[in-house]
Amino acid sequence: MALKNTQFLLIAVSFTIFAVGSSNKNFQKGPENWNFKFNYTNEPLRHKESSRRIIVGGSDNWRFGFNYTEWARTNAPFFFNDTLVFKFDPPSDTNTHPHSIYLLPNLWSFLRCDLRWAKLVANTSQGGGEGFEFVLNKWKPYYFACGESNGFHCQSGMKFTVMPLFRWY
Repeated sequence: MALKNTQFLLIAVSFTIFAVGSSNKNFQKGPENWNFKFNYTNEPLRHKESSRRIIVGGSDNWRFGFNYTEWARTNAPFFFNDTLVFKFDPPSDTNTHPHSIYLLPNLWSFLRCDLRWAKLVANTSQGGGEGFEFVLNKWKPYYFACGESNGFHCQSGMKFTVMPLFRWY
């Protein structure tokens, strides 16, 4: 039985290699006609130092009733050393629903909006003016959420996740 599986696998791999290789119209003319360009240099890949300053939510800022998961998806990719700027109004007589920013420890907490082990990174008064800045300085997933109203803001969509990538050239 194992021999039949091995023979089948060998035939399937051989056919796949042949099919992919012969799909190039210049395959039979030789490798010099395969339209393959390989630009090799002896220099190693280097990390680019440039970074972006990104306002979370764009012109909508950090507010209730906005889908930040969709915003993060459409504004991805995010890169190492990018700065996320959270702008929101501090509490006042006219602003009775302030916002905060929590960093959740894992995906499970993020999905459930469980703030028990979350770290407060910006309180309700830190988003005014130029906003609160958070630098993505580690290669790890970041889970952000608003922690106000006992997690209701988070459950209503004030949360998103990013995984910063390295810029290479």
